[in-house]
Amino acid sequence: MLALALAAITACNTRDNPDEIRRRTAEATESVRRDAKAVAEGVKEGMSRDKKVVNINKASREELLTLPGMTEHEADRIVAERPYDNTEDLVRRHVLPREEYETISDRIIAGH
Repeated sequence: MLALALAAITACNTRDNPDEIRRRTAEATESVRRDAKAVAEGVKEGMSRDKKVVNINKASREELLTLPGMTEHEADRIVAERPYDNTEDLVRRHVLPREEYETISDRIIAGH
């Protein structure tokens, strides 16, 4: 988009004065910045909306497998070691390594 705006500016008539070129460049740059910010906000909102929270005390094996990086073996271990007082129990009780826990910690709860 920025390249398109700059190409349009450079294609301007040579009779345009430098102040007019600077003004149009600033407007085009601001427009690109606003558009990029809007796209980033949309992506952020879409990603956060897709984050389903899973209760590790009640979720089925299939629900656990929807978590990022979750293997069948890990899902089976989570089910087998229930109940959990809190999500940190997964690490403390050696059900999941810390690195795996960190990738899903914002998507799990340990409700009863």
